[in-house]
Parts: sequence; structure tokens; C-alpha cells
Amino acid sequence: MSMYKIGVVGDKDSVLAFKAIGIDVYPVVEIEEARKTIDKMAMEKYAVIFVTEQVAKDLEETIDRYNKSMVPAIILIPSNQGSLNIGLSKVQENVEKAVGVNIL
Repeated sequence: MSMYKIGVVGDKDSVLAFKAIGIDVYPVVEIEEARKTIDKMAMEKYAVIFVTEQVAKDLEETIDRYNKSMVPAIILIPSNQGSLNIGLSKVQENVEKAVGVNIL
């Protein structure tokens, strides 16, 4: 049985706390570095990849590519600088697609 992993990608200050609960942490500075990190994580059996909204806003094409597959699930989270509401809007879109109406 293969084990899937969980990781988080974002700026160092936002992702470091995840290390304390056992999640693999990938601090990134450049957008291209983030793109390569997400692609590498997808190949290394990460089932869930959390990405800070500040990083995700510049990675729309990469995130959309993985949203079409079951694994990995890319979940957008706010950074320590606050939320851009990108993650919430994606959740609302997915709920509306699944249920047929926005119940949130």
C-alpha cells in the first residue's frame, strides 16, 4: 500500500508553522520556483498540496491543470498577510458545480 503525503508551498513566514504538525514545508520566493515545486510534489505522490493565495494568484495555469485530476488536490490557503478570497471563491465554484447551486 502506497502512502500519500501532504505538503504546503508559500512564503517562508506563512508555511513554517505547518512543519510543527508534520506537514512537508516548501518555502518559495520566485513564482517559477513555486511552479517547479508543485510539479515535483505531484510526481512524488503528494495527495494534498496547500498553496498560499499570494503564490497561487500567479500560478493559475498550473493549479487548473491539477484541478482536472484526482490527485493531487490543490487547496488555496491565506498567507500570514491575510486572504485574497481566491480560495473561498474556488470552494464556492466547486460546490456550485457539484450541487448545482451556490449553497454557501
